[in-house]
Amino acid sequence: MTVPILEPEWAAPRGVRAAFSLRSGGTSLPPWDSLNLGVHVGDDPAAVAENRRRLAHTLGLPSEPIWLDQVHGTEVVRIDSASVSRPRADAAVTRERGVVLAVQVADCLPVLLASEGPVLAAAHAGWRGLAAGVIESTVAAMQVPPSRLVAWLGPCIGPAHFEVGDEVRAAFVAADPAAAAAFEPNARRRWQCDLPQLARARLRALGITKIAGGEWCTAADPVRFYSHRRDQRTGRMAALIWC
Repeated sequence: MTVPILEPEWAAPRGVRAAFSLRSGGTSLPPWDSLNLGVHVGDDPAAVAENRRRLAHTLGLPSEPIWLDQVHGTEVVRIDSASVSRPRADAAVTRERGVVLAVQVADCLPVLLASEGPVLAAAHAGWRGLAAGVIESTVAAMQVPPSRLVAWLGPCIGPAHFEVGDEVRAAFVAADPAAAAAFEPNARRRWQCDLPQLARARLRALGITKIAGGEWCTAADPVRFYSHRRDQRTGRMAALIWC
């Protein structure tokens, strides 16, 4: 059985494949309905295994994705064909054909990166990881001139729904005063935060100019996307990249 997916429109090198899973087409029951890919959210493990099988079948994956144990940090793991499953990290890099990188999200921003070679990367960028430098750490681990990289930003919580406190804004502005432009004050004396705008600024600061995506809000679309901020108890989607 095939499942619906979102295919990135970006200037990836020839042969590089990427996809983003949507929430429909799976077997999980509410509140994880239905294509939940996360084993850590309380769902039936058998349902998650079947959902992952359906996704792999739909995409024709060459191998089982490397599912990370994500902790909202900046650790980057290099993956080859002999790597252990579920390494503890928030980003992964590979130079191996046939290796499928994956990051799981339900409001956090997935960032995919690619260059000729191939050199591929997937990063999980919630606000904590983004502020701490997960994008910078991922690009450094790729060991490719940033001007040769292309980036795709997947669905995440949008600024209309992502309310944060002063500490979040301060974490970004301390590193780059221009980051203040990604925060709009609201009537509750808090801030509406634009994660894709913050990510684009960091990518450009590294020298990456080919950046696509970032226009979908997970919290605003319950039909297609899971959202932890919206629903609390919910499933996980995945951004995947391979060659």
